[in-house]
Amino acid sequence: MRSYSLLQFGFNNLLTKSSWLTCVLWLWSSDAPPMEREELFVQKLRQCCVLFDFVSDPLSDLKYKEVKRAGLNEMVEYITHNSDVVTESIYPEAVIMFSVNLFRTLPPSSNPTGAEFDPEEDEPTLEAAWPHLQLVYEFFLRFLESPDFQPNIAKKYIDQKFVMSLLELFDSEDPRERDFLKTILHRIYGKFLGLRAYIRRQINNIFYRFIYETEHHNGIAELLEILGSIINGFALPLKEEHKMFLIRVLLPLHKVKSLSVYHPQLAYCVVQFLEKDSSLTEPVIMGLLKFWPKTHSPKEVMFLNELEEILDVIEPSEFVKVQEPLFRQLAKCVSSPHFQVAERALYYWNNEYIMSLISDNAAKILPIMFPALYKNSKSHWNKTIHGLIYNALKLFMEMNQKLFDDCTQQYKAEKQKEKYKLKEREEIWHKIEELARQNPQVCFSPDRRRKCMSTLLQYMIYSDSTVAVFSMETETPTAEDIQLLKKTVASEASQGMKDLKKDKALMRRKSELPQDVYTIKALEAHKRAEEYLTANQEAL
Repeated sequence: MRSYSLLQFGFNNLLTKSSWLTCVLWLWSSDAPPMEREELFVQKLRQCCVLFDFVSDPLSDLKYKEVKRAGLNEMVEYITHNSDVVTESIYPEAVIMFSVNLFRTLPPSSNPTGAEFDPEEDEPTLEAAWPHLQLVYEFFLRFLESPDFQPNIAKKYIDQKFVMSLLELFDSEDPRERDFLKTILHRIYGKFLGLRAYIRRQINNIFYRFIYETEHHNGIAELLEILGSIINGFALPLKEEHKMFLIRVLLPLHKVKSLSVYHPQLAYCVVQFLEKDSSLTEPVIMGLLKFWPKTHSPKEVMFLNELEEILDVIEPSEFVKVQEPLFRQLAKCVSSPHFQVAERALYYWNNEYIMSLISDNAAKILPIMFPALYKNSKSHWNKTIHGLIYNALKLFMEMNQKLFDDCTQQYKAEKQKEKYKLKEREEIWHKIEELARQNPQVCFSPDRRRKCMSTLLQYMIYSDSTVAVFSMETETPTAEDIQLLKKTVASEASQGMKDLKKDKALMRRKSELPQDVYTIKALEAHKRAEEYLTANQEAL
C-alpha cells in the first residue's frame, strides 16, 4: 500500500503549529482582489496538509485539530457558494491536499472474513480521523462538481497513479468512507474518458484477487454499484471485452462465501447485461446452475431471487434453450427440506410472466416438475409448502388438462414399477434366507444369526416405509386416481392460498447482541455523498 508525505509533493518546510494556526484563522474577504483570494486559497490548501494523530493519542492537539476542521469547512463553503474559484493553480494544490490526507495504509481488518462475516451483526470499524476526512472528501467532491472544473487541466494531476491509490481505499471498513469513494470514482469515470479502460481493468483485478485469493474485501458492493451504472451506459452491440467481464468476473463472484454482502448489486449488474444483450441469457443461467449452492440454504434463496429477476427480462426464445436444466434445478429446490428454499421456488408460480412462459412450454416443464410436486405434497413437513404445491398443481391442471392427466398416469406407472422391483427384491432375500437355512454345510452361531436377522429386518422396514410413501400405487383404476387427485388439488390449493401470507419477507432472525451506541449514532448521522451534491445544486 503506498503512502504519501508532504515532502513527496514538494513541501520542503513545514509550518509550525502556532504559525499554521495563525494562518488558518484568516477569513475570506469578499473585497479582496481575485489574485489575493486565489493566493489565500492556495495557502489554506497547503496548511490543511498537516496531519494529526487520532489513533494513538486522540486527545493531543485538540485546539489545532478543531482549527483544521474549521478551515476545511470554510473551504467547502467557499467552493460551494462562489464561482471562478477553481483556477489553474488550484488543481495541483487540491489534488495534493486530498492525497496527503486520504492516501494511507489501511489497518488490518478487525471483523471476521468470509462466511463468518454477518453485516447485520458485525459492526464496522469507524475511521478515527473522520471529522477531518469527511470534510476533505466533501471538498474534493465539490471540487469535481464545480462548474469551473476543467478535466483537460485536471488530467495532469488525476492520473492512473491517483486512481490506483483511490481504489485501494475501497477496502476501508468505514462504510461512510466507501460511500464517498464510490461517488468520487464515478465522477472521475464520467469526466476523464482516458481513464475509463484503466479503471475497469483495475476493478477487474480487485475482483480476481477477491475471488481466487483473499475472499475478503470491504468495498465489493460499492465497486459493483459503480459498475452497475457503467454497464447501463454501454453502447450496443456490446464489446467482447464486456461480455468476458460478465462470464469471467460477475458469474464467479457468485461462488464466494460472503455473497450476501454484495448480492443485490451483483444481481443488478447481471440483469443489466441481459437487458442489453438477450443472447447472453443461456451462458448466464448455465453459469448460475454451475455455481448453485449445495448445502448453504440462505445462499440458495439468494440464487432463486436473482433467477426470478433474470426470468422477468428473459426472451421466450432464450427461455426455450434453458428450460430443462432450469426446471430440473427448481424441482430439486421444491424438494428441499429447508422450507424457505422450497417456499421461494414455489413463489415462481405467482409470477405472471413466468407462468406465461411455463404455459407455452408446459409439455416439457410439467413432466419434470410433476414428480417433485406430487411427492412433496404428501411428504414435506411444512404445511405452508403443501398449500403452495397444491396451488402450483392446480395451475398446471388448469393450464393443460390432458397433459396433467398423462403426467398423473405416467407417475402412477413409474411408482408401480418401483413397487414391483421392491417386492421382487424382498422375495429374493426371502429365498436366500430359506436356502441358507436348508444348507446343512452352513452353521450359524447364535450371534451371527441374530446379526443377519437384524440386517434383514432393517432392510424390510426400509422397503415397507419406502412403499408407504407412494400413495398412487394402489390397484384402483387410473381414472379414479386422477379424479381423486384433481379434487384434492382443488380443495387444498384454495385452502392453502387463504392461509398463505403472500408478502411475507424471507429474512433471517437477528440475534440480540449488544450494539456499540457510538457506532450506531455515527452511521445514522452520516449523509450520503449525493445529498451534499443536491444541497450544492440548490445553493447555486
